[in-house]
Amino acid sequence: MRIMSALIVLGTVAAITAPTATAQEATPRRQPGAEITLYAPEQHDLYDGHFVLSAGRLYQVGGLRDAPGWDHMGNDGTNLRSVEGTVEIDVNEIENTGRFVARLNVPEGNLVIQIDRFHEFSPCQNGGVAAYLYEHGDSGCGDTNWPKTFIYIAGWGYGHATLNGEPLHEEYQMHFMVTQGMRDRESMKVNYPLLNKKSSAGAVNPAMQQLDFFIRSPEQDSRNNPTRAVFDHFFAMEITWK
Repeated sequence: MRIMSALIVLGTVAAITAPTATAQEATPRRQPGAEITLYAPEQHDLYDGHFVLSAGRLYQVGGLRDAPGWDHMGNDGTNLRSVEGTVEIDVNEIENTGRFVARLNVPEGNLVIQIDRFHEFSPCQNGGVAAYLYEHGDSGCGDTNWPKTFIYIAGWGYGHATLNGEPLHEEYQMHFMVTQGMRDRESMKVNYPLLNKKSSAGAVNPAMQQLDFFIRSPEQDSRNNPTRAVFDHFFAMEITWK
């Protein structure tokens, strides 16, 4: 009986002290309440870190020369325009190297946006190119402008843009991310914040993928959303893995 009583006490203490799913600390690779476990890329013997993708069905949020007071997030699905162009991603997540180039036909002419070098702005960015992590929302990585989403591959760094072959932006911060579907297939709205969510999962559609990319100035302007003097934002609703 004493042994049985001791086992019951130990079991009770373990149940109290053992971490629960809801009590887990959020990290870029682990989120509270998640029901599945995914091996990290670096756990695979054959992982080479090489991601090659292209993107289509491109949209621009706002314009290049909008007056201050603009909203270039576009979460409400308004002020969007379809643009012709190509996006090519060829990066190595292990080495934090590679290439991101977007060639776009916007109303002002031929716009080219390119990352010149990758750079880590926060630890979760893993040297400037990161794969298989959570970002945005309440993930603990990134800002709250977008809902929490699983990131397949993302890059951060400094880049430049040209318009009709002439310099437009130099040494601006740049970010791209291939995510779960954050926008509605038809309306292009981002349903965020989503009310009465059934779990702590992000307000995204895992049956879709999209690419967002932008180039932003170091100068701030509180009249704008986001609060940058320049925030040229584009997204793609079709992703091709190569």
